[in-house]
Amino acid sequence: MVKIKIVHIVYSFGIGGLEKGITTLINHGSSEFEHIIVSLTGSGESKGLLTRKTKIFLLNKRDGNSPKFIWELSKLLRQIKPDIVHTRNWSGMDGIFAAKLAGVKTIIHGEHGWDMFDPFGSSMKRRLIRRFSSTLVQDYTCVSKQLKNWLLNDVKIGKEVTQIYNGIDTVKHHPAKLNEKNAIKQQLGFSKDNFIVGIVGRLDAIKNHSNLFKAFKIVIQKNPFARLVIVGDGNEMQRLTSESFQNIVFLGYRPDTDVLMRSFDLFVLPSFNEGISNTILEAMACGLPVIASDAGGNPELVEDGETGFLIDPDDLEQIADKIIKYIKEPSLMDQHGETGRKKTIDNFSIASMVDNYESVYKTVFLP
Repeated sequence: MVKIKIVHIVYSFGIGGLEKGITTLINHGSSEFEHIIVSLTGSGESKGLLTRKTKIFLLNKRDGNSPKFIWELSKLLRQIKPDIVHTRNWSGMDGIFAAKLAGVKTIIHGEHGWDMFDPFGSSMKRRLIRRFSSTLVQDYTCVSKQLKNWLLNDVKIGKEVTQIYNGIDTVKHHPAKLNEKNAIKQQLGFSKDNFIVGIVGRLDAIKNHSNLFKAFKIVIQKNPFARLVIVGDGNEMQRLTSESFQNIVFLGYRPDTDVLMRSFDLFVLPSFNEGISNTILEAMACGLPVIASDAGGNPELVEDGETGFLIDPDDLEQIADKIIKYIKEPSLMDQHGETGRKKTIDNFSIASMVDNYESVYKTVFLP
């Protein structure tokens, strides 16, 4: 059987939700497809998440725009001879122009989220470049309804957009029984009486850790037994450690976030903007209530007052009040957590995500 060869072009194949989505697609995909990954930078830490043999090319793109780099990338694509090139996000758009130069007939572009250089997608320069590049793209994918509306109504790409939610392994990510929760807390150096608020994600300014730290200071004034656990690594590590205080614990990058989440009592993600957060879905699958910013795709995941609370990422008092509310009302915490897990099982399966992506690939390649 001749397989459809797909090259995924990303800026980095480091640790993040985008990379996790690609590895999930590859690991659970059908044998009809051959997947190849091209990371424009030398970052490839997510290689360890792949359970299927996958070719990975790690390039050495420097900051800025380089016609020479695009030409070199096109030469690589001519060697690989893909049937489809699937580029992701603004930082991976060099792949669109390189694929066109290489004579690739089918180009798909995906939007997965935001960065602090353009956190709300309002840069007119970027919109115009996206609109121009859309003439080279056959189809678009995105992870949230909010991103789909942005592509169609703000960027005005004039092409089909298929919105596909991320899928979550709800067997691997599951709620902990009390004994297991306490055992994990103990392994991490906590007491069973510590109330653990957790955040998992790259240490990037768009995730808004600083405001969470400030809000947590309010929390511990009357709840000194509370702890804030930071899981992840990134370019903000040095600054954030300088802002931290005794009740904050940094665990760095950890591959066992499913285990760590089972020690949490509550998950918080006060990002300035999000696509669709894998970590929110993982937390919900673990039966945790979620406090998240009312931004991007978060309202598509967190039902305010049902599976958690939506907050203004700049409102420190509001963030603190919602954390304290859960501390005071454990029954509400349990109720929201149970509702959130049911929502992930019903609406965010891996099988559905994989089927939707493969349907797009078949449609554009075999019209």
